[in-house]
Amino acid sequence: MERQDRGLAFMLQYENIAWYDNGEVRILDRRVYPGTIRFEVCKNHVEVTKAITDMVTQSAGPFTAAAMGMALAAWECRDKNEKEQMEYLTKASETISHARPTTVARMKRITEGCLPVAEKALAEGKPVPEAIVAHAVEANDLRYYKVGRIAEYLVDMFPDKGTVMTQCFAETIVGQMLKVAKARGKDIRLVCPETRPYFQGARLTATVAHDMGCDVTVITDNMPAFYMKKEGVDLFTCAADAICLDGHVVNKVGTFQLGIVAKYMGVPMFVTGAPDPGHPTVDTINIEMRDPEFPLQAMGVRTAAEGVKGWYPSFDITPPHLISGIVTDRGIFAPYDLKRYFADEPMGRFEMIV
Repeated sequence: MERQDRGLAFMLQYENIAWYDNGEVRILDRRVYPGTIRFEVCKNHVEVTKAITDMVTQSAGPFTAAAMGMALAAWECRDKNEKEQMEYLTKASETISHARPTTVARMKRITEGCLPVAEKALAEGKPVPEAIVAHAVEANDLRYYKVGRIAEYLVDMFPDKGTVMTQCFAETIVGQMLKVAKARGKDIRLVCPETRPYFQGARLTATVAHDMGCDVTVITDNMPAFYMKKEGVDLFTCAADAICLDGHVVNKVGTFQLGIVAKYMGVPMFVTGAPDPGHPTVDTINIEMRDPEFPLQAMGVRTAAEGVKGWYPSFDITPPHLISGIVTDRGIFAPYDLKRYFADEPMGRFEMIV
């Protein structure tokens, strides 16, 4: 399969997400992009884990970083015997996969998926780090390809000259849906709420859209309802950090209220991704609570008085009755009918990494 990141924006190129080379992992620091193009350099897998925890990379970026972190772990233990190397990599897998509590299940599929690759490379006398990198590229190619299929179904829902609102930074699907829309001649406008406190919508989604030649407008997080009423929005779409089999969607905090507004305004809401069998019900979700001081500033400038309290859940949960459809690589499903996603064919190797 040819590289699936070709033709996409700068920050969607694999090497510009996270990349292992010669005993280090370089991760594009999305906390400061696009104002500054800076790469965090990690010298061991614990530093990769910390970079993921500290939001150096976000959206689907941690999934690439996790695999590259496993390649780095393989380099760290290269002088040990085979048994010790596998023990070291197993521990590294556990460490990296727990970088952020809400995505542990998905991260484990990635890090644990590197273990048989390492075992095979060791048996064949091949360099383990390079084998894991090749595996990570293959995984990304398959994921990008699958997301491209999702984009085809999603763009079916776009009018030819419509306005689409997004939430946060949906990574690969943003690039793929814009690529598909352009290929079909659908001249869409994209509207991005800023997505505080990291401003991923303003900095990341809008930059990718602009880089790909799309008409894009940034609004603050308290404007979506009035924008929908005054300017008109044809469709609201977001990705998800987890899609439970009971139809509940976990995504960047703010998605729930956008779903409520969209429902009230008669705007369809389509969520992209694959349902997660690791989350049969919403009760299995652990919402990550982050530093409460962080919402009291904006891009490093404090906006609240000293002594004022903050509150910062990274994600919220949108119930299924607000969602028009879950857009997958196998078509669009009602949120109450997600088990049917698994009915026609078994899960693939990289099935859930979307």
